Formats: sequence, structure tokens, C-alpha cells
Amino acid sequence: MGICSGCLLDAFPGRCSGPTLVLLDNLNIRDTHSIFFRSLADRGFDLSFKTADDPSLSLIKYGQFLYDHLIIFSPSVEDFGGNINVETITSFIDGGGNVLVAASSDIGDPLRELGSECGIEFDEEKTAVIDHHHYDVSDPGEHTLIVADPENLLKAPTIVGNPNDKPILFKGVGMVADPDNPLVLDILTGSSTSYSYFPDRPITQYPHAVGKNTLLIAGLQARNNARVVFSGSLHFFSDAFFNSAVQKATPGSQRFAHTGNMELAEALSRWVFKEAGVLRVGAVTHHPVGESTPPAAYTITDLVEYSIVIEMLSEGSWVPFDGEDIQLEFVRIDPFVRTYLKKKGDKYSIQFKLPDVYGVFQFKVDYNRLGYTHLYSSTQVSVRPLQHTQYERFIPSAFPYYASVFSMMAGLFVFSVVFLHMKEKEKSD
Repeated sequence: MGICSGCLLDAFPGRCSGPTLVLLDNLNIRDTHSIFFRSLADRGFDLSFKTADDPSLSLIKYGQFLYDHLIIFSPSVEDFGGNINVETITSFIDGGGNVLVAASSDIGDPLRELGSECGIEFDEEKTAVIDHHHYDVSDPGEHTLIVADPENLLKAPTIVGNPNDKPILFKGVGMVADPDNPLVLDILTGSSTSYSYFPDRPITQYPHAVGKNTLLIAGLQARNNARVVFSGSLHFFSDAFFNSAVQKATPGSQRFAHTGNMELAEALSRWVFKEAGVLRVGAVTHHPVGESTPPAAYTITDLVEYSIVIEMLSEGSWVPFDGEDIQLEFVRIDPFVRTYLKKKGDKYSIQFKLPDVYGVFQFKVDYNRLGYTHLYSSTQVSVRPLQHTQYERFIPSAFPYYASVFSMMAGLFVFSVVFLHMKEKEKSD
């Protein structure tokens, strides 16, 4: 029987859209970021707007999550209201919930602590990302209104979409990733001339983040496929940044009528809320070649055919997934066979010869690629040795031994004849 842990949608119906809690510093953010929230509502998300210190806040009731997703647009909150805290949010993530977090230079301790739990370290309060070479012409002089080039985006269209040449406007706090956490994704980094520090102070110590290590937007896909996105800028999602013209302050720079913020924000929201990059396993079949049903146990060196259906969520419906790097392993503790699956119609299949080893094996597909949910399918089968009626009577590789036996018999016969003949001759003499 196939087991799939690659798709939480089967375990949590409606996970791709549904009840979403939006925590705000103040309800005015609902108006200043209306384009982003409207795009979510148009895609079927049921948004519940509340201030982050609302005493009635709750994520869990009677052991069940009340929301599928959580948006935190309250960077300056010092204490969440109700029964929500950092521990509750991490439990929400552990339970498969998805979280979108936007911070700013006024970041409070709860968001810094939440970032640390997810492998992200925010810089201190009142700091900002500064770049003296890549800032917008409208910057007031602190060089904190950063113009990020599209080439600084993570090379993963499933996460960031298909970026055009429009630059991205950013104003906020910098982040660095925990180098020991392999699950953290550097979605958008600063340029080589960027750094994070206090804009109104002279630099007296090494900055928290420098160059490409400065993260503007980071992501995380947990081992249970829950997704989290951290943006160092709340302004990044604002209507003003969506509709703003952008031009680097360097002479001769091209002016763009609009930033690329809207396209990137939509792509990020689709990914973090599992509208994109979600895979699941469909039908899994295996049988000897020439037959249609699997036996109770395979026999060593059998020629078998394995097939699996893999689907991807697209626009709310499941469609066949198109991939060329999906591998099958035939495993007994260690893989005895590892081969690429070939797509035939709507399924992936392969024919291969079982090893000359008996035991309990597994057909295993373990697909883990950047931007996609972890896909895992395992099917256990038994492989037995040949029955005594299945062995060949004469093994070609043993012909030399057969020849030696018959030659010895012939030699013994000749020797006996000669020996007896010599004895009879002696008697007659």
C-alpha cells in the first residue's frame, strides 16, 4: 500500500484556501495594503482582520485550529492578545499551518523570537537595510529605500513566479539566516553593497548583515511541509509600493512606471499558502511484466513494472505533474536498484529486473525539490528465492564441472578395463 506524506491537503481539506487570521498593528493597514488583501480575497481566502493585541484572539479551540493560515502584519507588537503567543504560533506551524510575516524597523521582541524559532535572525530595533549604491531617487537621504534587482531573487519560479525586469522596492529591517538550518530559503537578498545598521548613527561595530548575506525576504518549508515567509518590510506589501514608480539614483538608470512588488507578493502568497508547488501521489501499481496484478510474493530476478501517478495543484485543481528527475528506489535497508521514472501519459513507470537477493523490499519514491512539497511514497513487497521446481536442471556455467565428472567416469572405466585385462593376462601366463 502506498503512503504519501507529501501533500497535507489530503489530511487537511481546504488547506490551499480558507479561514485566514490577519493580525495588524492597527486597522489602517487594512486600507494601506488593500490591493494585497483584495487579491487574497479574490482567490477565495476568508480573511479575519484583528489587531495583534485583541484580547479575544485565539488560534486553537478544543484542540483544533480555527484557521488554515496566519498573516502577521504587526511588526511593532510587544505582546499578542488572547491566547496567542510565539509558542502557539510555532505549534500552529508544527500542525501544518502556514504563516506570512512582515516586519519593519520598529520590530518587537515577539517577531524576533518567532524568527529565531524558524532559523531567521532579525537585526535590532530601529535598524534598517542601507545601500549607498542601490537606492531610489525619492530616498530622503538615508539610503534606506532600497531598489533590489530581480537577479537577487531565488532561482525558483514556483516560489517567486517568473520575475520580469522590474526592480523591487524595499524599506525595512535586515535578516540573516541560520547557517545550520538547511530548511531556510534566501528568497530575496541585498546587493553586495548593502548592509544593516542604524541609519542615524556612525558605524562603530561590524554590521549585523553585510552584502549578499543580508536577507530582505526569507522563507522556510518545514519537514511537515508547513510554509513560512518572513519579509523585513511591511511597506513591501503596501499599495504605495505596488503603484510607485522606481528608478535607481545612479546616473543613467532606467525609470520604471511600477515596481515588481505586486507580482512578487502574489507569487509569494501563492507559495506560502499552498496554492503553488503542492504535489500528491495518486495510484501506485506494480506487477510482473506481462501480468496485470501483483503476486503474493515476487521471485528473485523477476522482470517487474512499477508505475505511479503524481499530481500537482494548479488553479485549485489537480493536474498531472511534469518532471524529468523523479527516481525510484528498490530498497532493502539500502537501495539495490535506483533508476529514473519515465513519463508515459499521465503516469510515471519503469521496467526493471529484481536483484538476485531475497527479503522484504520497498518500492520507494522520495522526491524533494526546491519550491515543492516533499513527496514520499513507499510500497512494501516480498521477494522469495526460487522454488526447487524452478531451478534449471543443467546450469551452463557448470558445464566444465559436468565435463570433469564424465571424464573421470570415462577414465575410471578405461582404467578398470585395462587393469582387469592385465590381470587376466598374468593368470594365463
